[in-house]
Amino acid sequence: MGISRRSVIKAGGGAALYTALASMGFFQSNPAMAAAWKKDWFDTKNIPDTLKVMGVGATANSADITITSPDIAENGAVVPVGVASKIAKTEMIAVLIEKNPAMMAGFYEFSADALPDVSMRVKMGQSSDVIAIVKADGKFFMAKKEVKVTLGGCGG
Repeated sequence: MGISRRSVIKAGGGAALYTALASMGFFQSNPAMAAAWKKDWFDTKNIPDTLKVMGVGATANSADITITSPDIAENGAVVPVGVASKIAKTEMIAVLIEKNPAMMAGFYEFSADALPDVSMRVKMGQSSDVIAIVKADGKFFMAKKEVKVTLGGCGG
């Protein structure tokens, strides 16, 4: 039985590549990513507390924020929600589900050249308002849309 170059690479090449990448720090955590995590935003239980933790003072309702979701969600376990902002210099979009145990469904930060348009699927335990908070040029704006849930969701 002969040993081929392919079997040597399959046996030891993967480990050698992993060792080389690990020695260069390829698999280390990125402290910048950890610093961006806003755990306290996800721990709040009502809208005023969430806005306070986010540092939101007054919000203005804006027609330039579009929430795309069904008016009636047949399955609360997977509700598609999209938020787009036409407000210049949009820096951040946060999506809140008012009656969920953890209200913050997600937040997204944007660079100056990014298109502020996000899509996600959320779990909704019951009919509730979906609230989009947009930070643009240091100011906060809000939009709201009611979504009725007919089946499933967080509560079953």
